[in-house]
Amino acid sequence: MTPKKPQEGTKAIPGNLHVAEDCRAVSEVLARIGDKWTVLVVSTLGDGPKRFNALRRALGSISQRMLTLTLRGLERDGLVTRTVFPTIPPRVDYELTKLGRSLLEPVSALGLWARRNRPAIQDARSRFDGAP
Repeated sequence: MTPKKPQEGTKAIPGNLHVAEDCRAVSEVLARIGDKWTVLVVSTLGDGPKRFNALRRALGSISQRMLTLTLRGLERDGLVTRTVFPTIPPRVDYELTKLGRSLLEPVSALGLWARRNRPAIQDARSRFDGAP
């Protein structure tokens, strides 16, 4: 059997995504970074450290609970650090780690791609939904 060539204009993905462990790893990472709030939190923290309420104000409609869960997940995955300062009341800052900062470029590129291609995607959906 002849190996398939990548479609013109695409790059071959290294490794074999049909290997269960590779597939699981990719799925886990995409689940974290593909979340709406994760992308927005990472982008917002790209400007530098922020306190919880400053993040919440910057993000607009996020609930306190969702922001807490998102930050905990990002901290668990090593993308964000949480620093508590011993003041009264305690001050807590959130900041991207080196790993988190490395995510800014692909997240920004994906966001740009989505904004540029949204009209074409909406047109395709309209054609598809109108098809018999």
